[in-house]
Amino acid sequence: MSVKSDIEIAQACEMEPIQDVAKRLGIEEDYIENYGKYKAKIDYNLLKKRAGDPDGKLVLVTAITPTPAGEGKTTTSVGLADAMNRIGKKAVAALREPSMGPVFGIKGGAAGGGYAQVVPMEDINLHFTGDMHAIGAANNLLAAMIDNHIQQGNELGIDVKKITWKRCVDMNDRQLRNIVDGLGGRMQGVPREDGFDITVASEIMAVLCLATDLDDLKARLARIVIGYTYDDKPVTAADLKAQGAMAALLKDALKPNLVQTLEHNPVFIHGGPFANIAHGCNSVMATRMALKFGDYAITEAGFAADLGAVKFFDIKCRMAGLKPSAVVLVATVRALKFHGGVPKDQLNEENLEALEKGLPNLLRHLDNMKNVYGLPTVVAINAFPTDTEAELKLVEDKCKEMGVNVALSEVWAKGGEGGEELAKEVVRLCDQPNDFDFAYSLDGTIEEKMEQIARRIYHADGVDFAPKAKKEIKRLTALGFDKLPICVAKTQYSFSDNAKLLGAPEGFRITIRDIKVSAGAGFLVALSGNIMTMPGLPKHPAAEKIDVDSTGKISGLF
Repeated sequence: MSVKSDIEIAQACEMEPIQDVAKRLGIEEDYIENYGKYKAKIDYNLLKKRAGDPDGKLVLVTAITPTPAGEGKTTTSVGLADAMNRIGKKAVAALREPSMGPVFGIKGGAAGGGYAQVVPMEDINLHFTGDMHAIGAANNLLAAMIDNHIQQGNELGIDVKKITWKRCVDMNDRQLRNIVDGLGGRMQGVPREDGFDITVASEIMAVLCLATDLDDLKARLARIVIGYTYDDKPVTAADLKAQGAMAALLKDALKPNLVQTLEHNPVFIHGGPFANIAHGCNSVMATRMALKFGDYAITEAGFAADLGAVKFFDIKCRMAGLKPSAVVLVATVRALKFHGGVPKDQLNEENLEALEKGLPNLLRHLDNMKNVYGLPTVVAINAFPTDTEAELKLVEDKCKEMGVNVALSEVWAKGGEGGEELAKEVVRLCDQPNDFDFAYSLDGTIEEKMEQIARRIYHADGVDFAPKAKKEIKRLTALGFDKLPICVAKTQYSFSDNAKLLGAPEGFRITIRDIKVSAGAGFLVALSGNIMTMPGLPKHPAAEKIDVDSTGKISGLF
């Protein structure tokens, strides 16, 4: 019997009208804005109406360092929400929106997998409710207003060589990384070097995800630094009088999107900043809605715990005043063997020696969750048919030595039924008191905060700052930005800034080559290694396999 693809499973689901899902959740009709039958936006004013209601318990799903073998974080998040509802707990998931760049590139769809998916998966992975386009439009409006200001006399004295704001598009397009524009004569603009980011790397995305309401969104947009004057003074979007029009473009995108799982449980999907470039979490408002309407809110953070989880705690939770109750750390036996040195084509074979070599990656992430952030944690082993009893027992034994339970998650194959063991452990952990704390204090210098992250989270020997980074630290400190949290942009494939150092490397240092301010989002971005803010397509992109037939049915979307 052939195994059904994710899209075949999703298309076989008989979805409930989204109004029914919303009403069952307790959302009044006046706050529901339908986008067709199966998608809706929920008016953020509902949060103000429900401000006095108690919050549910917040559960973060994160993972070990990613490998080509896959971990299944979103699948686990969706399956866990279904499982918790199956055992009688009112759980609501809050997840990120996929970017079309990875969908057409290597990664493919990002709405879960197997029988733990969010639907309609085709819509979610493609245009959805238009949030990405609105973010791109607001970003590019600001870019157009910058160049128009310069063309019309440059009253602010913007130095064209110090413009930090780029245009964006929601597509992997390496051709646009570095461009020269404004060519063709005096009336066509001022010639200058420019470039594009992918939309999910835009600061507008981070701003949208951290905003608490429309007024806060507008205030954050106003603070965005777009570059510097000839005498090195920062120029903001407010200086260009751009924040009002940008907010107007984003007023509907600010509303969280409501969809459903294959088992008809509610999911808010809203916002999707990259985790190796930005803070990697869905919107604060979607998380707050999940907390208001569920006894448990299940959310995830991008890539591994050293990126997404760290930024979730030290940036999102700090800014929004959120306190998590528990952490689910997702791993696979296959991925751990890859960290232990096994080639991808040999991962299906039992290899206890390699597994033992790879386990320190899991244990380091686990140590960080428990002992740095003070949170009760469970390890979810995303099950594969090739996992052996001996391999599973080895993982369980090592985790138990740290006082942490392991739950086998079979949600890909069985949906919510396959996650009931995990759900029961999450409920147990949420009932325990915890000592949640941050990895660093905001009072330290930029260098001190970066050292804390590197030593406490990555287990590095220290941090080296390149001359350009030192210069920027001096400037940003003088401008009063030194008390902001740090968002580290580094490779997702290693605790270090070297993608080839797998497992739990030791004896390394982190190099920060540059630091920039995202004043609207409210954090500093520390750039380490060669992180691309505009990905490229692979030799054979996923787009080659995607098609649509005469009835409008999409195929090939994983």
